[in-house]
Amino acid sequence: MSDDKQDDRLVLGGLALSSRLFVGTGKYRDFQEMETALDVSGTQVVTVAVRRVNLDPKQGPSILDHIDRERYEILPNTAGCYDAETAVRTARLSRELLGTDLVKLEVLGDEKTLLPDPIGTLEATRTLVDEGFRVLVYTSDDPRLAVRLEEAGATSVMPAGSPIGSGQGVLNPNAIRIILELVSVPVIVDAGVGTASDVAIAMELGAQGVLLNTGIAGAADPIRMARAMRDACRAGRDAFLAGRIPRKLYANASSPVEGVIASSKPETIPSA
Repeated sequence: MSDDKQDDRLVLGGLALSSRLFVGTGKYRDFQEMETALDVSGTQVVTVAVRRVNLDPKQGPSILDHIDRERYEILPNTAGCYDAETAVRTARLSRELLGTDLVKLEVLGDEKTLLPDPIGTLEATRTLVDEGFRVLVYTSDDPRLAVRLEEAGATSVMPAGSPIGSGQGVLNPNAIRIILELVSVPVIVDAGVGTASDVAIAMELGAQGVLLNTGIAGAADPIRMARAMRDACRAGRDAFLAGRIPRKLYANASSPVEGVIASSKPETIPSA
């Protein structure tokens, strides 16, 4: 099989993507650092919190002025919404503002945990799908909820690896595995990624992508971390496609023993 994975593209709501890493735009020290990190990460899709976009030039520069729309697909998100009605209204605003029907839906339960509210999330998903949105929906790692969201028409389900910004990585890999078995839409692990190994683990499980922000923006060296996340995403995907060896309790020699002639006596050199 060829090492070239150009044909291994993620098809997401009509988009064919060669990069499976989705990167956020918040928490960077400045716009220049953000631009460089996005470039180095190799991402093709960047997320923007609609409620934090500056629409008034008098209030200073807008983040939208620092995202190349020819290069990146903008994925607006409804971060900061705590009920279905507010999330739906924010998604409608994003469609008018950015000219896209893509939306990363977040309906959060409370400000302390930032965990998704399952009832509000499902309600908002149904409404937005009915209105023609392509909904990538942030959810918990509950497999049954993931199934309900797919049934509601979600373009992608995005289970949290761990709480937003926690850096704990994938806390419940078995739940992710079950979700991958139960749904047919792309599964993108979202939230909680702290370092490159977290990305690799998510991809090795079979996730079709990883979305992160704080793991890069909050690193001591965001640019170096962006490169690490890029490489981990590629390596994890390759490892999943390659197929790992099964885990075994006991050792299994790497060198074959078949055909080896064993002797209890040392070899002797015949006399002349």
